Amino acid sequence: MRGSSFRQECRPSVVDRVGVWLSGVRVRRAVGDFRGLDVGDLGCGYQATFARTILTVAASVTLVDIALAPDLAEHPIVRTLEGQLPKVLDSVAAASLDVVLCVSVLEHLRDPEVTLREMRRILRPGGVCVINVPTWLGKRFLELSAFRLGLSQVDEVDDHKWYFDPKDLWPLLVRVGFRPRNIRCSRHKFGLNIIAVCRLDQADGGQ
Repeated sequence: MRGSSFRQECRPSVVDRVGVWLSGVRVRRAVGDFRGLDVGDLGCGYQATFARTILTVAASVTLVDIALAPDLAEHPIVRTLEGQLPKVLDSVAAASLDVVLCVSVLEHLRDPEVTLREMRRILRPGGVCVINVPTWLGKRFLELSAFRLGLSQVDEVDDHKWYFDPKDLWPLLVRVGFRPRNIRCSRHKFGLNIIAVCRLDQADGGQ
């Protein structure tokens, strides 16, 4: 079990910063305008770097990680939940969020399907879930960067339990209740990652 959040104990490397920026670009492309939306960022990192960029426009932001920077809880639209996924999501009401983000998190979980099921549960009809995970090609790059070149955090890469290709991730998304017609899985970051964008129909309430 992880004992700390991303960026809690050390500064990110150049490789990590570039990766976070590229993921943010794809998230914005998938969601569009965050204005007036209730957003959940699961495994957002200690500083919740991406979430901080939408605090002036979102209606509410729910931040989830093992530990979070204290100043985040002071923001009027922020709800902070500290703990392990998926258990920490028990306190999030069903169908309560317009956007659920899970960026570079599933690969750290022993049973990612359970967390995916919770993400589907808390997503509001008409909402969108955006998931980013490393591919098997990404595994080779990440391990080279961390273990040999020292350009990525060793502890982060050493904590990985899964890698994915679209054919691995897509069946999980269907199993937890997303309809095939509403799932888009594509490679990005030069094939090192997959971004999955899953939507719910307006009439799609229960699973």
